[in-house]
Amino acid sequence: MTKAIQLDQAIPNFSAKIGADTSIDFSDFQGKQVVLYFYPRDNTPGCTTESQEFRDNHAKFKRANTVIFGISRDSTKSHENFKTKHCFPFDLISDPDEELCQLFDVMKMKNMYGKQVRGIERSTFLIDQKGVLRQEWRKVKIEGHVDEVLTAAKNLNKNSQ
Repeated sequence: MTKAIQLDQAIPNFSAKIGADTSIDFSDFQGKQVVLYFYPRDNTPGCTTESQEFRDNHAKFKRANTVIFGISRDSTKSHENFKTKHCFPFDLISDPDEELCQLFDVMKMKNMYGKQVRGIERSTFLIDQKGVLRQEWRKVKIEGHVDEVLTAAKNLNKNSQ
């Protein structure tokens, strides 16, 4: 098992599925900042709201030289439906084997209807243009979160110019 990434560490290159026949390589995004936001499940109220807020601010992130990816354990088919239904202009990464979840240490025991279940703890990570993790938000509360990430992305972009 890979050791979880820490602040100010370079993210190792990874490939991830964003569609049935489509993958991305993290190395393709050198020179751009990257936001990775991990969420529990497609089409649940909180995850939908968070994703819609990233969607609604997508142009601002783009102006800040920042690419957005949502990540959950859902299938690529589920992601494609979720993305289409809500017109997300960014890709959703399918991580059914939890490789990225483990790398970013987002799998946690949570209480769900009085039972302990293992699931993704809503978390967001901001990576700089050189592929180094610069900021993280864990146990994310949705309200105001995307604005906070956008402000951090703008500041990081200014500092790297």
